This record gives sequence, structure tokens and C-alpha cells, in this order.
Amino acid sequence: MTPQADPTTNGGNGTATLDGSPLVALLQLLAERNRQLETALQTRIVIEQAKGVLIERYSLEPQQAFDILQRASRSQRRRIHEVAAEIVASRETPAAILKAAASLRIGGALRDSA
Repeated sequence: MTPQADPTTNGGNGTATLDGSPLVALLQLLAERNRQLETALQTRIVIEQAKGVLIERYSLEPQQAFDILQRASRSQRRRIHEVAAEIVASRETPAAILKAAASLRIGGALRDSA
């Protein structure tokens, strides 16, 4: 088995190069992955916040809150984090969420107490 060279160094001598094509490609790849991970993290945060809002408002279990978010998202053909952001931004529960809960028979067709 042949040892592989570290792509971040110049020929294994420990000095990094910025002019080498493999290093530039690696940096671009890592920057793109970083952007994707940051977006995923921010998306997940707003989904968790919305779940928390629904749990608190309606005494739901976490899975029930997620199921409602997912149903509302699908029925509106929107991304789940967009629906979640709408919940987090308002003191009133969006009608699509109430409809999703009713269709799932969760919380006895939630009554908006906010």
C-alpha cells in the first residue's frame, strides 16, 4: 500500500501552497461544504424552535409537532423550514398548521389559544 500525500502540503515537505490546482480545488470544496452545513444548521434550528412553540402551545409530544410541520409543509408544497419560520415569527398559529393537526387527528383538532 502506498502512503498518500497530504493534499494541503507541497510534496509532503510541510509547506502549504495556494497556487496548486489540487489545493485550490480542495479549498473550494471545503468552502462549499461549510456553506451547506451552515445552511443545514440554521434550517434545523428554526425547525426545532417551531416544534418547541407547538409543544408549548398545545402540549404535544415532539414527534407530533414534527408530524404537523411535515404535513403542513407537504400540503402547501413548501419547505419545512419555511413553514417553521412562519410559526416562530407569529404569536398566532398559521391556518395550515391547524389544518394539518386536524388531518392527523392530533390534539383533538388544535384550538388556537395564542
